Amino acid sequence: MNQHTRFNLPICLAVEEDAFFHSDEIVKRYIPDIIGQKAIVISEEFLINIYKDKITDISHDFGNAEILAMNSASFDEAVSIAKKVCVEDIKIIIGIGGGRVLDTAKYAAHISKAVYICMPTSLSNDSLASPFSVLETYGKARKTFACKIPTAIIVDTNMIINAPEGQTLSGIGDTIAKHTALFDWKLSASKTSSQIDDFAYALSRMSFDSVYHCDQKDMKSRVFIRILSRALVMGGLAMEIAGSSRPCSGSEHLFAHAIEEYYPDIRISHGLAVALGTIPACIFQGQDPSGILSYFKTHKLDISPASYGITEDMFADMWEKARTVRTGRITILDEVKHDRSQLNEIYSRMTGET
Repeated sequence: MNQHTRFNLPICLAVEEDAFFHSDEIVKRYIPDIIGQKAIVISEEFLINIYKDKITDISHDFGNAEILAMNSASFDEAVSIAKKVCVEDIKIIIGIGGGRVLDTAKYAAHISKAVYICMPTSLSNDSLASPFSVLETYGKARKTFACKIPTAIIVDTNMIINAPEGQTLSGIGDTIAKHTALFDWKLSASKTSSQIDDFAYALSRMSFDSVYHCDQKDMKSRVFIRILSRALVMGGLAMEIAGSSRPCSGSEHLFAHAIEEYYPDIRISHGLAVALGTIPACIFQGQDPSGILSYFKTHKLDISPASYGITEDMFADMWEKARTVRTGRITILDEVKHDRSQLNEIYSRMTGET
């Protein structure tokens, strides 16, 4: 039996055109009793400027809620917002933005026990519905904190269509990574006394399948956006049900963490770093990466490490470090011997694929 028998689900997942302009109506449909309660909107300065009309409109819809531009995606910032929410008797936190904003608002809502409404401006990773927030702790060091998932998730398809393409590609990368993550989860369960939660496993697999086998290849189509947003939410729910990030995070995520922790100057989003990690992870696991390679090619997702300023030596070092970034997490990296010539071969294959 999985000990994690209690879990939360969002009350509402709305993926609609112009959803941000009638977010209060959407919330009223699902959670009528919170309308009229004191709310605060959390975002970033540049987003507040870009989406002034939409964010002002949302503020009006929620009783002229204060709009707060957060300073950083840090633990201290989340605690400071939570303090304000508690002291001022605010009942609803609305996070509008990308992963940084959503993780900060989500953790602030978790601490303050406020209702959290998640309104992503891009679909860059599955943190929008996950029971975790990745926040800066000291300086640029980051840590993953467990927290409560959103009460409501509202996706405005127009916002996502107009978001930078790289952010949608990042969301695709985070979704495709479930292929190698699930392999590692099974491997870990076979090596330890831990069990796989079949429902969490199935949700994560459905998340991957829905995007990987999607007939609609146009990333800016409403059909694709709807499928990707649901896939990212399914990933978040899989983690909530499993009580860990295992359904969505394996050796490919360890590679991404190694970049974030040891090579902070490399400019690459989390989802794209994870996408880069899935190809070698597939190979280490004895799986054929050609299907995923051709999928990335279809969407013009660049998996050449060189494009991101990653040299052959750095690439090998990142995989060496990937083994050590999350001690105790069993993945294929515990099984395979570090082989420099194999890594060089993978590096040149990935560089030549683009």
